[in-house]
Formats: sequence, structure tokens, C-alpha cells
Amino acid sequence: QVQLVESGGGLVQAGGSLRLSCAASIRTFSSVTMGWFRQAPGQEREFVAAISWSTGRLYYADSVKGRFIISRDNTKNTLYLQMNSLKPEDTAVYYCATEPQSIPTKPLYNYWGQGTQVTVSS
Repeated sequence: QVQLVESGGGLVQAGGSLRLSCAASIRTFSSVTMGWFRQAPGQEREFVAAISWSTGRLYYADSVKGRFIISRDNTKNTLYLQMNSLKPEDTAVYYCATEPQSIPTKPLYNYWGQGTQVTVSS
């Protein structure tokens, strides 16, 4: 059974940084595409970043490009999202996901974590 557990969320001032982690219980962690999504109250879940296992390609939403960095440590079965220069509009619950059913930027993944809250104050 696949289990994803996010951590690292919290309250930070605008301009600050946070690093989210997603611990994955997957035997083939190094062979799966993984992504980060976020959802603000009253809004749809939106793509943030993804990393493809097959090509190594990194995907970023335009809104976070240049500020966020996605990475993975296959020895620890952990996915990361380094978030810098945070803005109030980055406030949301952040989810990690794995096994996309479609292209990595769509929120159509088979497995999701429970989410971690990120709040950026102005």
C-alpha cells in the first residue's frame, strides 16, 4: 500500500522560506513520477511542481518558477519542495502525489498525501 506523508508546513512572513517534505512508502520510489499541488480555500487544487522519474524532467507552475525547487532523495524515499520568496498568495494546503494518470501537471494522480498547511503573512 502506498502512503505519502507531508511535513514542513507552517506560518512564515512574506519573503521567507519553507521546505516541505513528503515521505513515501513506495518500494519503487526511484521509479515513480511525483508532484506537488496546492489548494487554497474555495479554490480548485492547482499544480505546483513535478519531477518525472523516467526523464528527470522538472515541471513548475509559472507562478512558482524561479522561487520553488522540487527535488527527491531516492535513498530516503522523500520528495522535497523548497519554497523561497514566499508570497501571501502561496497560502494553501500543499499535497504531494504519485502515479499520475495523465501528464504530471494535472491533478490526476492515484495517490495523495493528507496535506500540510502553508500560511504566508503579509
